[in-house]
Amino acid sequence: MSYKLEGPVLEGALVRLEPLEHRHAADLAVAAEENRGTYEFTWVPRADEVAAYIDAQLARAATGRLAPYAQVSVATGKAVGATSYWEPRCWLTEDQLDAVEVGFTWLGASAQGTGVNAEAKLLLFRHAFEEWGVSRVDLKTDARNARSRAAIQSTGARFEGVLRNWSRSWAPGEDGHLRDSAIYSITATEWPERRVRLEERVSGFLR
Repeated sequence: MSYKLEGPVLEGALVRLEPLEHRHAADLAVAAEENRGTYEFTWVPRADEVAAYIDAQLARAATGRLAPYAQVSVATGKAVGATSYWEPRCWLTEDQLDAVEVGFTWLGASAQGTGVNAEAKLLLFRHAFEEWGVSRVDLKTDARNARSRAAIQSTGARFEGVLRNWSRSWAPGEDGHLRDSAIYSITATEWPERRVRLEERVSGFLR
């Protein structure tokens, strides 16, 4: 496949999504250590692993299959988490993106529940549907991760099912194991209604 994912800066009122770089490392190290109680099934580096984490994501980006972002708080100017576009699929022609995944998402504890996640999803979905013209955006998570599944469902994504042994597990102690993945999606025909819902959710955090 010749298509290469390249994510531009995406600016919101609460969060600015900046292409991930090593300049974000110090902030991400702080965010990752705030409270790790919600990261049971999610790949979140320890503070001393952030540089290697960024290297790994940039190596994936070099293949054209990942566009990693730092989630930067507009209020503080500090990186509070990460997210990515992932797995571009060009089914009809080699230069037209038909589907993409949003994944590799995590937020520091202080940014959770603040509207950052909702607005980040709004920015990512809007760019994918309205600038790239995709037909589908999908999201997946460990089927055991109830917190992540609830967050995905809050964006309006539709649950499609659980695919067994679908992807690697990020759970502690499960290196080399596969996990069952819960799959969600939004399609282009659903996007206008989902956009309104997400915009309303974000507005609620701005009042």
